[in-house]
Amino acid sequence: MNKRIAILALMLMLGFPGVSLSQRNSLVSAEFDVPIVLENQYFRIRMLTINDVIKDYDAVMSSVDHLQGVFGPGITWPIGLTLEEDLIDLGWHQKEFQRRTSFAYTVVSLDEERIIGCLYINPTMKGNYDSDITMWVREDVVVDGYDALLFDTVKNWIEGDWPFEKPAYPGREISWADWELLE
Repeated sequence: MNKRIAILALMLMLGFPGVSLSQRNSLVSAEFDVPIVLENQYFRIRMLTINDVIKDYDAVMSSVDHLQGVFGPGITWPIGLTLEEDLIDLGWHQKEFQRRTSFAYTVVSLDEERIIGCLYINPTMKGNYDSDITMWVREDVVVDGYDALLFDTVKNWIEGDWPFEKPAYPGREISWADWELLE
């Protein structure tokens, strides 16, 4: 993210005069109670906030090579990510969650000492999908099966507790190549 975009994102988050978010509709109906937390015997999934920045930055930066392409081919995030940019990203995610336009969750150890990964539930206009769900785990927990465990946990959670009729899992259930071809 370049400095200009980072500054605009911060201005949007803080509500500066003359800068407003688009009036995009909520991703879910007003009647839907957005789940705040999901917990199993391995981890807790809860709303991502700016208060997570230090642990989030550690999780991301300890896994830079591993995270290449997690959001599609050619996406170089998080190369070059600064702590300040991560804070801005977290603020943006937190505001979107509050506005119900998308939902970012952090995946933390049960003792809240360590961020294991993140989950993003976004709107999409691709194909006939009604949501775009991506996630990642830090590199050092992949060997313990946490990537597959997180995916299975999230998929069951989405199917059981969320109102989506056709969620997409790009990079997992649909290849990035096929996802990019969708209109």
